[in-house]
Amino acid sequence: MSQLLHTMIRVGDLDRSIAFYTDIMGMKLLRKSENAEYKYTLAFVGFGEETTGQAVIELTYNWGVDNYDLGNGFGHLAIGEEDIYARCEAITAAGGKVTRAPGPVAGGTTEIAFVEDPDGYKIELIQKKSATAALG
Repeated sequence: MSQLLHTMIRVGDLDRSIAFYTDIMGMKLLRKSENAEYKYTLAFVGFGEETTGQAVIELTYNWGVDNYDLGNGFGHLAIGEEDIYARCEAITAAGGKVTRAPGPVAGGTTEIAFVEDPDGYKIELIQKKSATAALG
């Protein structure tokens, strides 16, 4: 069966992004590689390896590019959490930015929150007990 392996996002400061995803979001740096000929570095972060069925995030740093126009096509990454309320407190305490406080989705009961990474990418936190249901 096919498996979603990773989502790639371009970042302006690789060390800052790795620190956010590992120190603040609790992921692990799984691997990192550099391509000097084409001037980019890749770092893969996640809660577990793809070989365990986990999807990961590929952070791509193109040397010399410190920011990107995020456009309006990309929405967000989503992460299931056991307790989004405690997670948001921990993210805030670690210096992360919560942009939507935890609580029920508008017009529904699914509990969500949003945080933002250092490059402005949105990350939705969904209470795990309802993470596989449609939002509502």
